Amino acid sequence: MRLPLLLANLLISGAALAADWSPQRAAMYLDGRQKDWFAWPRAASADGPCVSCHTGLTYLLARPALRRVLGDNQPTQYETGLLNRLRVKAGAESPGALQGVETVFAALFLSSHDGDAPSTRAAFTQLWTLQRNDGAALWYSAGLDPWETPAASYYGSALAALALGSAPPEMRGAPGTQEHIRTLQDFLRSDSKDRPLHSRLALLWASTRSPDLLAAPARRALIDEVVQKQQPDGGWTLESLGPWAAHPDAPASSGVNAYATAFTAYVLQQAGVAAPRALEWLQANQDPQTGAWPAVSMNKHYPAGSMDEKFLQDAATAFAALALIEATSSSPVR
Repeated sequence: MRLPLLLANLLISGAALAADWSPQRAAMYLDGRQKDWFAWPRAASADGPCVSCHTGLTYLLARPALRRVLGDNQPTQYETGLLNRLRVKAGAESPGALQGVETVFAALFLSSHDGDAPSTRAAFTQLWTLQRNDGAALWYSAGLDPWETPAASYYGSALAALALGSAPPEMRGAPGTQEHIRTLQDFLRSDSKDRPLHSRLALLWASTRSPDLLAAPARRALIDEVVQKQQPDGGWTLESLGPWAAHPDAPASSGVNAYATAFTAYVLQQAGVAAPRALEWLQANQDPQTGAWPAVSMNKHYPAGSMDEKFLQDAATAFAALALIEATSSSPVR
């Protein structure tokens, strides 16, 4: 089903998409944020800065795609630094607050960068060692939406399944692994109606590499639910990807949101569903000065100019670039 829908996406007018946003400025914004992240004391460690959901994961997803568009062959120093952090931490025995998150990320990225290497094997061994009794991947919670809450363990587990779907066969067939895979899949297939749509979108994403995660009727129902929540101007609101916890100190935000739209559009594309109106919205809403897609925190007011202030914007910009690149690519952006 993917090919006709991808062709439909391309017929939106690839030339217009390429002309109406700036990959260069998006790359400059993301690189600038990594420069600040690498220098930020709260992210620092002897092994390099931690790899976060908002700024690290999304950078490692988007920056290689931007490099291909811009004709850059070599990884940036920040790509290399983040990947080296994951390699060093792969299989680490000392626990830490972010250990589960970085283990999922190590499995996701090292499987594609390192193949069947010791670092990849260590990451998957640690993934199963840390797996919860209910089958979920160990995940971090700080009471912060959309990535760091108890409910977001479903999102993190879907990313673990995404990693597994692209892992070398040796990772999936290692002794004792099948039971871990089964319990992870059972957790993801369990009743999810009360889980945030944001997390269920991550499951749809994972199912593009492991199709048996979603039966055809469940997949159709999930896509229908997502499409029904699309706004008349083509985007999605943050509220539509909930439910979320109440955050009384969050900045006021209403209407279509850059992160919600970019993440949803990208996942739909990966699932073979064209999202032309969402792409038009993204084209029209890149900040021409900063190169970013503006978005403010869902959780609290942060001081102007602080590192924390732009976390959601980092993710919005990365997924917006991915979605727009996907729309003009002859093969899916992975």
